[in-house]
Amino acid sequence: MATTIRNPIEWVSDQFRLAGLAVESAGRAIGETQEDVRTPLLTIRRITITDLGEVLARGLDDFRNFRTDVLFLCVIYPVLGLVLARLAFGYGMVPLLFPLASGFALLGPFAGLGLYEMSRRRELGVHSAWPDAFGVVGSPAFGKIAVLGLLLVAIFLLWLAVAQAIYFATFGLKPPASLMGFVGEVLTTGAGWALIVVGVGVGFLFAVLVLAIGTVSFPLLIDRDVTLGRAVWTSVNAFAANPVPMALWGLIVASGLVLGSIPLLLGLIVVMPVLGHATWHLYRKLIAG
Repeated sequence: MATTIRNPIEWVSDQFRLAGLAVESAGRAIGETQEDVRTPLLTIRRITITDLGEVLARGLDDFRNFRTDVLFLCVIYPVLGLVLARLAFGYGMVPLLFPLASGFALLGPFAGLGLYEMSRRRELGVHSAWPDAFGVVGSPAFGKIAVLGLLLVAIFLLWLAVAQAIYFATFGLKPPASLMGFVGEVLTTGAGWALIVVGVGVGFLFAVLVLAIGTVSFPLLIDRDVTLGRAVWTSVNAFAANPVPMALWGLIVASGLVLGSIPLLLGLIVVMPVLGHATWHLYRKLIAG
């Protein structure tokens, strides 16, 4: 059976199309609860930079408590990262390796679901092991969680498409001859520095969007019986009420993921569970009650 190799233009077009469908689906789900915008939100606390140190310490303590379980659970992260990298090579799209790696930050709030559940159970004094991380699947809120996760996947796909478009705008349609050749061009040419500046700037905007809508909403849906619209708006308002600590939290997450990606993404086996558990405690700091 004959096979066809898709060119980069077709790939970018596919990502925009898939992202559009996912955003439309998630938008409908959130749109059904627009009346939530006109009703009082949950009480949001103001936190300080010192609080971030506390939530990281609690996240590390949870990691120590669940060490064997979360190491088993989180081995999937480097494996998934390497699979994504292989797909990039398979498409002949070496320029997407960095956007793929940085995309972990965009999917992080969704990827941490099991870790939030384990921290929640420990906080309640309930014994927990790695199979309990999948208890969220049986939660009444799982449908809402899945829709919100679909929205993050759409943002991730859109980021990949935009990153590829930025590469086309700076280097043209011709793919790089090799990985090392591409790295050399990026670091030593004007087009390469333009790619870095524009790519980092646009990537920052995507990261802020996900930080605003996802940091609080996923733990909130696991913890309380709220609508999807209420969860998203609460997360956005928590971000708006604490711009400096939340911006610093985003920087901590991004830095941790970069360090965890060295070498061969293996550090994510430790970084992801610590950040995931810490995110639960950040939610508890931000939302009263």
